[in-house]
Amino acid sequence: MKLRSKSVLNVLVAAGVIASSAGYAAANEAKPKTASPAATEKVLRFNLDSEPPTVDPGLAEDELSLMLTRALYDGLVRLGPDGKLQPSMAHKIDVSDDLKTYTFHLRDAKWSNGDPVTAHDFEYAWKRVLDPKTASNYAYQLYPIKNAEKANIGEEKLDAVGVKAVDAKTLRVELEKPTPYFVQLTAFPTFYPVNKKVDAANAKWAHEASTHVGNGPYKLASWEHKEQMTLVKNASYWDQAAVKLDKLDLSMIEDEATELGLFDTGDLDWAGAPGQLPLDVLPLLKEKGLLHTKPIAGVYWYKFNTEQAPFSNAKIRKAFAYALNRQAIVDTVTRGNQVPATAAVPVTNGEKQSSYFKDNDRETAKTLLAEGMKELGISKLPPISLLMNRSEAHRKIALEIQKQWKETLGVEVKLVEEEWKVFMEDMHNGNYQIGRMGWLADYADPSNFLELFYEKKGGNNDTNWENKTYQSLLDQAAQQADPAKRKQLLAEAEAILMEEMPVIPIYFHANNWVQDEKLKGIVMDDLGYIDFKWATKE
Repeated sequence: MKLRSKSVLNVLVAAGVIASSAGYAAANEAKPKTASPAATEKVLRFNLDSEPPTVDPGLAEDELSLMLTRALYDGLVRLGPDGKLQPSMAHKIDVSDDLKTYTFHLRDAKWSNGDPVTAHDFEYAWKRVLDPKTASNYAYQLYPIKNAEKANIGEEKLDAVGVKAVDAKTLRVELEKPTPYFVQLTAFPTFYPVNKKVDAANAKWAHEASTHVGNGPYKLASWEHKEQMTLVKNASYWDQAAVKLDKLDLSMIEDEATELGLFDTGDLDWAGAPGQLPLDVLPLLKEKGLLHTKPIAGVYWYKFNTEQAPFSNAKIRKAFAYALNRQAIVDTVTRGNQVPATAAVPVTNGEKQSSYFKDNDRETAKTLLAEGMKELGISKLPPISLLMNRSEAHRKIALEIQKQWKETLGVEVKLVEEEWKVFMEDMHNGNYQIGRMGWLADYADPSNFLELFYEKKGGNNDTNWENKTYQSLLDQAAQQADPAKRKQLLAEAEAILMEEMPVIPIYFHANNWVQDEKLKGIVMDDLGYIDFKWATKE
């Protein structure tokens, strides 16, 4: 750490992040509660920036929970260090000629408590996600499976779902229709297994380290809620030879400047993604060659509650969207190589990015606002509330947007900040007018962004918007075997989404972070997901 400590400290002081003693003092006072590692022990010190809502793969939906479940569990396949799918719990996969039946052959593996991992655990876990009582917001990911959607909405019994453990080592899955990305889907945490015996005995098994059972590279050794977590190498993991770290010490410090200060003092090995670095310091970190940046398939957007006036009116929603100067936001606020978003779906494979409207179109915004207000029969917009989770970065973005909306639309916007779990509950329950949110792709396909808004009561919609024509286009795309025709149908659906504007795209994501030069092997894929399986410290 000594080689980079002085230069990072200079950057922090130059940026004013710790010049006043506030950040630096906080860093010294908020050091993670970790014991000194033994000389031969390889320990990664990492900050989660908040309490993860869950480590239950069937319920995980936020970035932190999804990252942790990747460390604690293993799916049928896994994205490797090269970004390609590789066999994991399934050592062999057979696919029928009609591309609708998949047979996964499982390798010998054990849970962290020594129980064998079986196909029955996978069948149980997938049906558990689909059980309406579980209320999993990611249940729709299993909808390609025969009768999965019907079971999730209560129109079919779970026994009718097309997933069956033929025996302890064979899992057979029947799909509704050919789904080109189905194997890729099974790498996502929602498809991870759950120990059937453990879950049946204790429904709250995932809430504490003492009762948690996983099948991944690491196991949960301790969890002091809202303070810290410790993960240790799982001796029962089938591929334990690939796991080089002995322990992950995970702190939970919300302040970005404090996190970066702890990195500087050598108390953390990484700062930034999946959290945030202080926005003010990004240009200087970049100039000094210390900033790591990776464009990812993710979008930062604001959602409207379309069932709450005045955002029940599409013209007013579009007025708020068109009034934003996204280029100014990424140039002067975020400054982390983000790209202004004038579409809902990001492109990371070299294709030309779609654009459905003009950035900073103030005059059109004013015209649409006047038309929308006339349709609603109002002469003045009431004060508007903007809901966000607590974060200095989100707050700075919101302050700039608040200013832009005031200047262009003359509207007063109140910023409301909440702790993450409360914020998520309010968003899902519709207790907001405009809400900060974003989406990182779960798999590399436009449908992953567009299907979020398929129906108003969808698990991650939050906007209460739905459109029959939009649904029809997504249905047609799901049935379309021709890739070019399918792409066109999805583009038409995206055009409707941007015309109705239940969500305002602001920018396409890039992850930014700093790391100890001795830290190697952390995998961050093109979707922005972090995997610690292959991490090591030299």
